[in-house]
Amino acid sequence: MLAGAETLSILAGDTEVTGLQYDSRKVQRGDAFIAMKGGATDGNKYINAAIAQGAVAIASDSAEQKPRHGIAWAEVAPGQGRRLLGCAAATLYGRPAERLKLTGVTGTNGKTTTTYLLESIFSAAKRKSALIGTIEYRVAGTVVPSPHTTPESLDLNIFLADALQRGASEGVMEVSSHALEQGRVWGVPFDVAIFTNLTRDHLDYHGTMEKYFEAKRILFAGSGAAAPRVGVINIDDPYGAPLADFTKKQSAQVFTYGLKSGDFHVKGEPKLAVTGTSFLISSPMGEIAIDTQLVGTVNIYNILAATAAAQARGISHEQISAGVKALSHVPGRFQCVNAGQPFTVVVDYAHTDDALRNLTSFARDFVTKSGKKGRVITLFGCGGDRDREKRPMMGEAAAKGSDFVVLTSDNPRSEDPLRIIHDALAGLRRSQHAEFTIEPDRKRAIQLACQLAQPGDIVLIAGKGHEKVQITLHGSQPFDDVEVARAALVSASTSRASRSVKRSGNASA
Repeated sequence: MLAGAETLSILAGDTEVTGLQYDSRKVQRGDAFIAMKGGATDGNKYINAAIAQGAVAIASDSAEQKPRHGIAWAEVAPGQGRRLLGCAAATLYGRPAERLKLTGVTGTNGKTTTTYLLESIFSAAKRKSALIGTIEYRVAGTVVPSPHTTPESLDLNIFLADALQRGASEGVMEVSSHALEQGRVWGVPFDVAIFTNLTRDHLDYHGTMEKYFEAKRILFAGSGAAAPRVGVINIDDPYGAPLADFTKKQSAQVFTYGLKSGDFHVKGEPKLAVTGTSFLISSPMGEIAIDTQLVGTVNIYNILAATAAAQARGISHEQISAGVKALSHVPGRFQCVNAGQPFTVVVDYAHTDDALRNLTSFARDFVTKSGKKGRVITLFGCGGDRDREKRPMMGEAAAKGSDFVVLTSDNPRSEDPLRIIHDALAGLRRSQHAEFTIEPDRKRAIQLACQLAQPGDIVLIAGKGHEKVQITLHGSQPFDDVEVARAALVSASTSRASRSVKRSGNASA
């Protein structure tokens, strides 16, 4: 089971194992336990607990740990625990990643929508696929909530083995920078790799943009496996050109894309509306007509990326067009909430300054073209225990793109929500463009934003998107922006109707 693991030495015994775990709480009798140091804790602390649960073999990445009597024992170099887990999981489950054709998508923004587009395109091409990402993991009608954007290698191999049994031939994955740097996809071969963009995010973890970029680049170099056969790269992004040069030295082929340049680009001017988008893609294999319910320039980029990847996987133009058209929406990505109100309400996952700029820019274009002189009202907050420096940048981006801003909480986690709000407030004040108010309670903030809206306005509820909980110092509490917004709109509509009835009754009297 440990074949292919690096710098491995067997220190004690050998035994037959029937399963594999990295969480001591899940160990069953006959399992091997991989004790590895992670970001939050060190699995080596739980070796005795794993043995008590029935583990018959231990593989540790700590030289300080000594073999236990009667237990098969292996040691791997410090920091190599996840690589060991990847090798062992692949072997135990029959190397499923090698039997599927995997497409990996990395970048700051657009990963989720691009994977959903590819899944829809594969469906149109009559190919069954497995999807792994931020919102959920799913295959053949089975949906599993997503604990991580990219799972640990054991969970990934279990999921992919199940997908094969269900008839999947394609896999589509969001591949996060954390997963790449930590080795969660070690030994996983990708046929196609997509780079969407790189903007400031996760610097609390990576430290600098260059290190963040280096983590993303791992996908195109190969992580314990051969480099992808095809790299699909956004050439409009400043990091796109150097990544394309790097990838050409690694992969057999590179497809670039952009609005007006690249192997895949938009021919002519796209038709943008709040109900959808239509445009023509120019590609090395001919033109592709696109008619989609997805809106905004950001989704043109996502469609270009998915189209290039689909062509790399041998999908026809007609199947690409049909697949793109079939995808009506992606949960929490410019998701409209309609309760009959005379203004537009949108829930979106935008949680970086760049994403807020894109979101408010499209909203401004929408209200301008509507001819109703509507306002852009933006509600946002910043995540706790994350990069503090991006908070004022988000505040400034929201203010510059909006007429009115409601500053509230996102997921404060262990931080004081008021401290987070204070950090973002500096950017709001620096802009001096929009009026704003502060409401730390997110539910009340959403109610307030909906109450402020007038006919023709657009309300943007940004930050949490598809998420179903809010994480505070006291733990996770159920919270769904879409449902909270819908309840606020219904309540406001009932209140308006009640006031109208009272006015009518007074007039009759």
